Amino acid sequence: MGRPRTNDDAVRERLVACATEMFATRPQESVTVRALAAAAGTSTAAVYTLFQGKDGLIREVRDQAVAGLFQDLTAVPGSEAALEDLYALAVAYRHWGLEHRHLYTVLFGGAQSFVPSHRIGDRDPVRPLVAAIDRAVVGHILAGDTTLIAVSLWVALHGLVTLELAGSLDGTAAETAFRSTIDAVLRGWATPSVFPGLRRTDPAL
Repeated sequence: MGRPRTNDDAVRERLVACATEMFATRPQESVTVRALAAAAGTSTAAVYTLFQGKDGLIREVRDQAVAGLFQDLTAVPGSEAALEDLYALAVAYRHWGLEHRHLYTVLFGGAQSFVPSHRIGDRDPVRPLVAAIDRAVVGHILAGDTTLIAVSLWVALHGLVTLELAGSLDGTAAETAFRSTIDAVLRGWATPSVFPGLRRTDPAL
């Protein structure tokens, strides 16, 4: 049995929810501690008590976004086919971004910057993607540096999701762009023997 829920828990949740929306929809510098507290129906002192200030609240919002994306990507079932796993992970990434637009914006384009690196933590959302790419490289399906392949795939996915969230892509156009773009990225890293088979037409993606 967990600990009893306290008033601080409720205030913390309200502040995180309000901060998520505000950081995603306004310039970071325009979001003040006073505005955050007012939106959450609490005092400015609560922001400092619970998060040590605005920066701490930003970190909490980003940590929740990272945890949510990690959870969804690690929930994708693995298979013996690394390439199929990469497609499935791309689909899961897109779905998470579209279903959590405010968290996605904060994570990848709002209050915090995102810098891909060689250091991947145990709960880094990119870990499942890197693992599938590693398997594809070992299996001579893809050829190249794993980190570079991961970054190129993420850049493509981020561009697609960002355009969808902005309303620039939707419906059939979005589905077609998603399939063709992921195909193109993977073909760019494919080994010569695998390349001819990487033009997918599966409408289920």
